[in-house]
Amino acid sequence: MKLFSTETYINRRSALKNAVGSGQILILGNNESPMNYTDNTYRFRQDSNFLYFFGISLPGLAAWIDIDKNEEIIFGHEYTIDDIIWIGRQEPLHVLANKVGVNTVFEPEKLATKISPAVMYLPPYRHDNKILLSNLLNISLGQLAPSESLTKAVISLRMHKAPEEISEMEKAVNITREMHLAAMRATKGGKYEYEAVAKIMETMHRHHAELSYPVIFSVNGQTLHNHYHGNLMEKGQIALNDSGCETDMCYAGDITRTFPVNGKFSEAQKEIYTAVLDMLESSTALLKPGLMYRDVHINANRILLGHLKNIGLVHGDVEEMLAAGVGGLFMPHGLGHNIGLDVHDMEDLGENLVGYREGLARSTQLGLRSLRMARELETGNVITVEPGCYFIPELIEKYKAEGIFKEYVNYAQLEAYYDFGGVRIEDNVLITDTGHRVLGERIAKTIAEVEAVMAGGF
Repeated sequence: MKLFSTETYINRRSALKNAVGSGQILILGNNESPMNYTDNTYRFRQDSNFLYFFGISLPGLAAWIDIDKNEEIIFGHEYTIDDIIWIGRQEPLHVLANKVGVNTVFEPEKLATKISPAVMYLPPYRHDNKILLSNLLNISLGQLAPSESLTKAVISLRMHKAPEEISEMEKAVNITREMHLAAMRATKGGKYEYEAVAKIMETMHRHHAELSYPVIFSVNGQTLHNHYHGNLMEKGQIALNDSGCETDMCYAGDITRTFPVNGKFSEAQKEIYTAVLDMLESSTALLKPGLMYRDVHINANRILLGHLKNIGLVHGDVEEMLAAGVGGLFMPHGLGHNIGLDVHDMEDLGENLVGYREGLARSTQLGLRSLRMARELETGNVITVEPGCYFIPELIEKYKAEGIFKEYVNYAQLEAYYDFGGVRIEDNVLITDTGHRVLGERIAKTIAEVEAVMAGGF
C-alpha cells in the first residue's frame, strides 16, 4: 500500500485539530459494496477524507480523534488466518497505523464505547455509514446532523494542495494524456465507440491506474454525461472523450478532448471547435489568486456568444445576450470544478460549501446554476477548465416552441446543427502564487495538433 510520509498525515491531523479547536471527531472509512452478492464486490474505493487524514485504503475502518485528550485511534479488524488463506499475507493493520502516525488500533466493536451525542462527523453519502451513525448515536436517519464546523475545516485544508499532492495529480494527468492519445488514434469511421474505450482502459491499466469516473466517450457529445459506447462511428462525426485516471494514491485526472472521426475537421466543426478552444485558452490565461471563478465562467460565455454571432447562429448585442442567459442554451454546465482526491473534489461535503461562500449565491440561470466552483481562487487550488458548445435538439426545440430567446437565437439556422453533437475541451489547472500552471505534459488541443495525432504523429 502506497502512503505519503508519516509526517504528512500527522501534520494534516494537527492542522485539522487546530482548525476545529476542541471536541471529538469521527471519520468513517468505506466498506466493500456488493455487486450482486456479498463476496462479489465492486472495486473498493476508500473514503477520500479518510485517505486524506489516515491514508489507509482498507474496508471497514473508522478513525477517532479526541482533540482535548490528544487521542487518535483507528478501529478495524486485524487479518485472520482465514483472510490470509483467501487473499494472502497482508501488512497488519497496526503496522499500517504506525506508518500514518497512529499508535492505537482497536476492534470495531469498541467504537460504540467512545461515541457521545456531541461527536462531530462529516456528511455521510453511503447508506451503510448512515445506518452505522444512526445506530451508534441511537437516533433516526432523519436526525443525523453532520458538523458544519468540521466540514468547513476539512474543506479549508483539502482545497489547498500540497506539493506531494500536486505531484500525484500531475502523474494522473500524464497517464490520462496517454489514454486520450490512444483513443484518438483508435477512432476511425466504421469502428464502434467501445473499441476506442477499450484502448483507453488498456492504456490506463498499463500504467497501474484506475478510472477516476466512468468514461464518457461518444459521437453524441451533446449528451453531457454519456456512458453509452455502442454507436458505430461514421466519417463526418466528431467524438467527445471525457475520461481520466486515478493514481494508486487515489488522486484524479479529468481531461476532455474532442476530435473528428475521419481525422479531419469539417469547416463547420472547425468553427465551433475554434470557439471552444478560444474559451479554454482565454479562461486559463485569466486564472490567478483572488479572481472569482464565476467571473471566468461568465467571460467564457461572452466569448462563446461572440463566436456564435459571427457564425450567424445568434444575433444582437453580446452583453444583452449574456445578461439574458443565452449562453446556457449552448453550454448548460459550469466552466469547472475543484479536483483532487475526488474528481469533483469534496462534493460529498456539500457543493455550496466547497464552491461558494457566504454572500455568493448560486444563480438560477441555465448553465451558470450548474457552476460547481464560483468563489475566489486561492493559491494551491486545482480546478478544471472545461468550456463546451453543444447542440441539443430537444432543448433547442423546447426553447423555440416557448419563444425563449427568440429575439436573439436564429432557430432556423440551428436546425442544420441538430446532428452536430458537441465540443468540450478540458484541462486541469493549478493556481500558483503568481498565476496558474496547466498540469501535465501538453495534450493535443489545437486543430493542427489533433489532426496530427489522428494521422499518427504528435
